[in-house]
Amino acid sequence: MTTTSSISPQGAQPVSHTSENDALPGGEHSHIAPGEIAVGVIIGRASEYFDFFVYGIASVLVFPHVFFPFEERLEGILYAFVVFSFAFIARPFGTVISMAVQRRFGREAKLTIALFLLGTSTAGIAFLPGYASIGFTAIVLLSVFRFAQGLALGGSWDGLPSLLALNAPQNRRGWYAMLGQLGAPLGFFVASALFAYLYANLPAKDFLDWGWRYTFYVAFAINVVALFARLRLVATEDYSRLLEERELQPTSVVELARSQGANLLIGAFAALASYALFHLITVFPLSWITLYSDQSITEFLVVQMIGAVFCAGGIVASGLIADRVGRRFTLGGLAALIAVFSGFAPTLLDGGRIGQDIFILLGFVLLGLSYGQAAGAVTSNFEPKYRYTGAALTADLAWLIGAAFAPLVALGLSAHFGLAYVSVYLLSGAVGTLAALGLNRALVRD
Repeated sequence: MTTTSSISPQGAQPVSHTSENDALPGGEHSHIAPGEIAVGVIIGRASEYFDFFVYGIASVLVFPHVFFPFEERLEGILYAFVVFSFAFIARPFGTVISMAVQRRFGREAKLTIALFLLGTSTAGIAFLPGYASIGFTAIVLLSVFRFAQGLALGGSWDGLPSLLALNAPQNRRGWYAMLGQLGAPLGFFVASALFAYLYANLPAKDFLDWGWRYTFYVAFAINVVALFARLRLVATEDYSRLLEERELQPTSVVELARSQGANLLIGAFAALASYALFHLITVFPLSWITLYSDQSITEFLVVQMIGAVFCAGGIVASGLIADRVGRRFTLGGLAALIAVFSGFAPTLLDGGRIGQDIFILLGFVLLGLSYGQAAGAVTSNFEPKYRYTGAALTADLAWLIGAAFAPLVALGLSAHFGLAYVSVYLLSGAVGTLAALGLNRALVRD
């Protein structure tokens, strides 16, 4: 019999040995409220996305000049996007390794290692000399540090999103599912604001020599503080007991793949439309504007910051919509809208400043509405003992399949064959989501 975790139907029986009420305020076993868990989720997600976007923006504005100066601008950005994808390739490996570490040494040891690795790799990028100083070694080190960031992010999984979903009131699961997703627009807004300020106020030579490095200093500080905060949170006695009661403990990845392999793939594809849209609204447009538009980079970053505010509003609205009409209908409906949006993407991107701004703002609204419920799809119908590891690996696969190569593929194909390929990429993501929703019986019951 298939059981559900974060997307349990209204009339379903509990999926673990501990009832929902035991984990809520006033329950017999814990005094931790869902809102308190949400704070930990938002802290973790905001720091993660800030790091994502700092690297993504730098891949367009900085790395082609600093690490690939021997190539034309387009090829330099494409090479930078190849390195950009390394973190997403590394994340599943980081999850697998970290689960083994946690089973043997505990959750605190795992998060401590992740903190050290993430801090070291981010600081390493900040201090890394460019190609002009050490040649090809600079590219190798950049790739190593980027891969290490992915390993660390895979190891930073703390189970709090799953815990939040399980502890949410039955009629407000959509609302609590969206809370952690607010970290995405928050992280993007801060990263874009920091780059916009530095890009606008420093001479080009100073920005490329040392100005961009401040963004990675900030990323280092934020990541360390956020991981320490989460470490202190999950190390408390109440949280440890609650995680154990909810059976949120690591399991063998081999056993998970053998028993729940279909659920891994369905969960990864269920939110594919949202993940495909993610970098095609944030990172790819910046590269296209930089290469093929006369619009000011600073002004375009400001437009994207406004879009991030719209995205946050869409995320909040998604919680209200999902609680009213159901998560399956919300994800499916937004996938259909993204498919429609994909048809207008080439016209808007090729429509001058007004068209490009409309593409960004409308895209961010759709991203917020769809991504707000993407976390619900990630933990859809795993058996209780596989929920902790399954949720982490499903998220890793969703990022890898939907978002890792999106800027590279979209820019490479569009630059050589036309913007119609942006439509193809978005449409494929929408089709993947609709197909997965049709197969996911847990969502059908939601």
